[in-house]
Amino acid sequence: MLKFISLGSGSSGNCYYLQTDNDAMLIDAGVGIRSVKNHLHKCGLSLSNVKRILVTHDHADHIKAVGVISSEFNIPVYATQEVHAGIGRNYCVPKKIPSDNCRLIEKDKSQVMGEFVVTPFAVPHDSSGNVGFRIEADGVVFCLMTDVGHVTEQMQHYIGEANYLVIEANYDTEMLHGGTYPAHLKSRIDGPTGHLSNKDCGEALANYATANLKHVWLCHLSEENNHPVLALKTIEQTLRSYGLVMGKDFKVEDLKRKTPSEFFELV
Repeated sequence: MLKFISLGSGSSGNCYYLQTDNDAMLIDAGVGIRSVKNHLHKCGLSLSNVKRILVTHDHADHIKAVGVISSEFNIPVYATQEVHAGIGRNYCVPKKIPSDNCRLIEKDKSQVMGEFVVTPFAVPHDSSGNVGFRIEADGVVFCLMTDVGHVTEQMQHYIGEANYLVIEANYDTEMLHGGTYPAHLKSRIDGPTGHLSNKDCGEALANYATANLKHVWLCHLSEENNHPVLALKTIEQTLRSYGLVMGKDFKVEDLKRKTPSEFFELV
């Protein structure tokens, strides 16, 4: 059985845990090692069970703990060549990944990793070598798409394949443009290589989700430019305008910024 926990989702730190009965991985490591240990311990789990870390991109909120976790538990880290180089340059990662633990992945090339089949795919964001992941285990397809400026044709395809989907709903457009951020930052966030709005997330789900989809988790909600109730309401209204009913056609939940989620069973 495939199981999933969010250990943190937002600009303060992103980290997700995925396991089968005999294998486990982290996706991103932007949450401090002490918090990761504590959260997993409360679920009866340990970092000693983790066989690998997958990294989406090299922004600090996704990688700041990757070196220390990799070093302390001797865990290999899988990322594109560009992301590995970015981790090496990033001053927010004080402990670098040991060279023996650096593993390369390539976009659109599937790899068998223990009990998982992992396919990285490109996502548009203003960093280096950014990817989302399609992960299959026990016949279940789990996809993660975070830090996404817009939904590409390839992402549309993977939304359609997913049984379980983690997708960004970063900001409410009115909150962003009516807020205190400087103009250049507002333009970056809602630009084609920035982040995904609640409305655009809802449109993507309405247009590309299929009967395969069972559960959606909204990730990376902005603390300043969004609110979980608003994100869920916007997506519910968008889905309803297409004749879809949230909770009936598929379940939608938000992931908390600093609080771990429950332990979800993906069947």
